[in-house]
Amino acid sequence: MATDPLTLRRYARAIGVAMLLSILFGTLGEMVLPGRIIVPGDPTATAANLAHLSLVRMSFATYLVEGICDVALAGLFYILLRDVNRNLALLSACFGLAAMVIYATAQSSFFTASLTVSASSGMAAFSPEQRAALAMLAIRRSEAIATLFLALYGIATMLRGYLLLRSRYLPKLLGALFVLGGAGFFLRTATYLLAPAYSSPLLLLPMALGGIPLMLWLLFRGIATAPDPSAVRPMA
Repeated sequence: MATDPLTLRRYARAIGVAMLLSILFGTLGEMVLPGRIIVPGDPTATAANLAHLSLVRMSFATYLVEGICDVALAGLFYILLRDVNRNLALLSACFGLAAMVIYATAQSSFFTASLTVSASSGMAAFSPEQRAALAMLAIRRSEAIATLFLALYGIATMLRGYLLLRSRYLPKLLGALFVLGGAGFFLRTATYLLAPAYSSPLLLLPMALGGIPLMLWLLFRGIATAPDPSAVRPMA
């Protein structure tokens, strides 16, 4: 049975809100606050910043809000898109949840770096220089895990974009931009593994070009109607 159009519009608005919170808190938790802690190429300065636990805790707390929003988005997008193709909608939700769990592991490694610089919890056996080096290693591990598994979120996003294209809920351009954003995430991982010289954070920019317009459209315009019957495949 197809979902009631009014219900779909409500879920679409909820997606817009969750995307807004994810973008705001993700920017703080992944870029702004870590940028105040990590000093590239300087383990000693980074360790000194990690000693300010309130800043580290705030960074992780803001990421935690993003992670909660990503879990919600996996479910909300599934509900919105299941009338288009239930199997692909479910597959996109699975990839989205897997990406969130793995990225949470990466962020946990970043958080544990702050424990490494402390002389307590058995770390007194290491010199301050050694603790600083171990903390920097934990941060590099966090960054590597996150980059290696961006592809999973990219696949989830491409599937969602494709289903949005098929649904006719939104202008086709928004769905296409979402597919492009997911492809950028996937390519970031692929190049990181296979062609490091061509791997760049700039590959993540298409996600902003697709995600922000989609978020704004859902917040202020919402979706038009239920999917066009000619674009809907039978549910499995």
